Amino acid sequence: MALVPYEEGRALQGLRRPTATYRFAGQTVHIRQDWERRGVAAVVWDAAVVLSAYLEMGGIDLRDRSVIELGAGTGLLGIVATLLGARVTITDREPALEFLELNVWANLPSELHPRAVVKELTWGKDLGNFPPGAFDFILGADIIYLEETFAELLQTLEHLCSEQTVILLSCRIRYERDNNFLKMLKGRFSVNEVHYDYSKDVHIYKAQRHSHKDDF
Repeated sequence: MALVPYEEGRALQGLRRPTATYRFAGQTVHIRQDWERRGVAAVVWDAAVVLSAYLEMGGIDLRDRSVIELGAGTGLLGIVATLLGARVTITDREPALEFLELNVWANLPSELHPRAVVKELTWGKDLGNFPPGAFDFILGADIIYLEETFAELLQTLEHLCSEQTVILLSCRIRYERDNNFLKMLKGRFSVNEVHYDYSKDVHIYKAQRHSHKDDF
């Protein structure tokens, strides 16, 4: 699930609201939140909003592309990718799935339901349930916080990637361990920062296998 540190102040007030509302792909998206009972996986973090906006405005054509979201949390990013025309597998750990499904099915028009699936994925453990290299895009927002998950996350990325797969990860760089993950990622993939949102202090990184010629 999307794991991020406790944040004080004004930002936390927004996390405590029962609903967060956004406008993407011509549709109003209402995301249920539940900070008190479910914690960090049940609120929308800025990294998901910034990457959703990047997908909508960044010149990326997701129509009929195969996409997987890791650590989906509330599902905003996967919902937006589906609205933009992708076929999306929206994943998280088992405890987060019920709440995730509520948001996904409440925000996708019925005709788009066949284009999205919510599925359990614990990094490094459920990989046999996912065909290797089957996805055009892998998305993740604020998923590189817990250092003890870094090795399993890298293993998962390597399993899901083909030579053509594009990984897009959005995050704040809060601690040195976040930079350590990026160093680990660069050891296995070609990594470039493709966007920085100054107002929210969120970076977006693109990663691909080293052997892939960068044409994106």
